[in-house]
Amino acid sequence: MPELKATRYGYGEGLVRLGETNPKVVALGLDITTSTTVNMFKEKFPDRFFSLGIAEQNGMGVAAGLSLVGFIPYVCTYGVFASGRCWDQIRTTVCYTNCNVKIGGAHGGISVGPDGATHQALEEITIMRVIPNMRIIVPCDAIETRKATLKSAEVFGPVYIRFGREPVPVVTREETPFEFGKALLLRDGKDVTVIACGPMVYDAMEAAKAMEEKGISVQVINMHTVKPIDTEAIVQAARQTGAIVTAEEHQIAGGLGGAVAEVLGENYPVPLRRIGIRDRFGTSGAPRELMYEFRVTKIQIGEAIEEVLKRKK
Repeated sequence: MPELKATRYGYGEGLVRLGETNPKVVALGLDITTSTTVNMFKEKFPDRFFSLGIAEQNGMGVAAGLSLVGFIPYVCTYGVFASGRCWDQIRTTVCYTNCNVKIGGAHGGISVGPDGATHQALEEITIMRVIPNMRIIVPCDAIETRKATLKSAEVFGPVYIRFGREPVPVVTREETPFEFGKALLLRDGKDVTVIACGPMVYDAMEAAKAMEEKGISVQVINMHTVKPIDTEAIVQAARQTGAIVTAEEHQIAGGLGGAVAEVLGENYPVPLRRIGIRDRFGTSGAPRELMYEFRVTKIQIGEAIEEVLKRKK
């Protein structure tokens, strides 16, 4: 069994490292600094941390203002609040003016668990993806989340980083490369490709191993950067294997699966099956139980693999 660690800790660790190397980095807390691990930055750099309370919309405006005078603000709250309550401020104040604001979206996905539908961010990738100038990173584990947080400071303009609360398997290593905007090939294969992001990357790898026992060769791609999407990697995978499955802990409408479908439709159509939340609100429950309830596990990925292979033939 691999090491388990919540991706939110990668965000907090990344913020601290940025604070140590870049005096322009500041952090904004919106009342939930411990839950989002922003407290790590607060404890080490109290003079560069600003607590704004439960005022998410105001927080985005403050972050935009700080960016306009040369700072690199990291503003963080639960993803469902960042994307929903603040959409107008993000669209008009942050993105329209291309402010150098970084948004941490915590509690991403159904695996938030007992907090239920009001706190489970299942739509925010779609909400953020349609806004011009916005970039989106959905790291697969704590190590990659730390790397994504560090890399986001090098990308000028708005960046949304999605991470979760519950411990998830650590898939990557310290030496695993992370390049913004470039997909990462984790496993090569010739029959079908699974493109995943976030915690679903681990399930994709597990599904690939199970399919190998059936004589099916599965390629697995970690699409950690959902926007800008790596079009070249998607088209290359379609040409190589001729069938695609996407997997995400998010609504299938407009998320990773939607982005991949757009690329395939315009460039190289092949059989495609999307694994994700299917037009439902979340609910309360144990994190892993909810993954099974909403059918976003290695089991569904395996079923989708067999389905697209039949369509391919």
